[in-house]
Amino acid sequence: MRFEHQRLRRFTDDFLRAAGSGAAEARIVADHLVDANLRGHDSHGVGMLPHYVRNLKAGTLIPNRAPTVVQESGTFAVWDGQNGYGQVIALDAMDWVIATAKRDGVAVHGLRNTHHIGRVGTYGEKVVASGLVAMHFVSANSGVPKVTPFRGREGRLSTNPICIAVPGTGRTPPVVLDMATSRIALGKVRVAHNEGRDVIAGALIGPDGKPTNDPSVIYEKPFGAVLPFGEHKGYGLALIAELLAGAVVGDGTIQSETSRSRGIVNGMLTVAIDPERLSSRAFIEAEVDAIVAYLKATTPADPALPVLVPGEPERIARAQRMRDGIEVDRTTWHEILAAAESIGAQLELP
Repeated sequence: MRFEHQRLRRFTDDFLRAAGSGAAEARIVADHLVDANLRGHDSHGVGMLPHYVRNLKAGTLIPNRAPTVVQESGTFAVWDGQNGYGQVIALDAMDWVIATAKRDGVAVHGLRNTHHIGRVGTYGEKVVASGLVAMHFVSANSGVPKVTPFRGREGRLSTNPICIAVPGTGRTPPVVLDMATSRIALGKVRVAHNEGRDVIAGALIGPDGKPTNDPSVIYEKPFGAVLPFGEHKGYGLALIAELLAGAVVGDGTIQSETSRSRGIVNGMLTVAIDPERLSSRAFIEAEVDAIVAYLKATTPADPALPVLVPGEPERIARAQRMRDGIEVDRTTWHEILAAAESIGAQLELP
């Protein structure tokens, strides 16, 4: 099923209002979800709506929630999201980060106890648009862990994304690395499961510890697990994200004593740096232009697949989906409509 993005945006906005969000919150969350779809990250797009409804009914997601300030001192801050929509609270946090780093050269922000913040690249893109370097480390407590440590076979971690973004220039778009530390984002496993197709090789293991391409091992007992990317390297980065966004920020880690019934809870550590405190903008921009051009001039192993830089796949996907529409598989769409019906929402279909 294919939808024009503005019509899907209006539908999602109406859905969120019916679920209890005020106008501003519904618009921000709807924009975030649909923009994730536009950028090719369907795992973080409108398919999340049924999960949000389940969390709303369980009381682990609370609409129209403002964060509380745990502490703010100079260039450091910690906020508690109070189980509110993470897309709204994290966006407000980036406003604080940008203003502080512009003023003082650096900003360090910890966000704890917030519901799903969505696609982390959104926040990297917002920070670099202000001329700052951004680093984000995210932990996620969401039910039973699905990602196994290197050499393991049982879930112990979440997909724990990391985003690092560097401003672009007049010639070169920003470089935005936004990635799960698992071989594949859990939401992408969900999309494959709903579409009835296999996932990429090397992403999953079954309950016997052997490789499988079947996404059902994540949703049907006996469970398998998602593998970290890059073996011990991805596992190490996942642990670092867990420690920085969970332990250091004060959100808590996914260790065995943490409740598995908290809904989707994200912690995020954000560090923003004004690069002009380290070097001249002219030098930085010249080097950004030069290194990106040098990399993209590499002869591709497959002529049909040119060398790209982080952030470029999302820009390509956005241009294509703005033109051709956003595809939502039928299973996911039926789940969305069932979720709308469960809250009594009478919605105009896109």
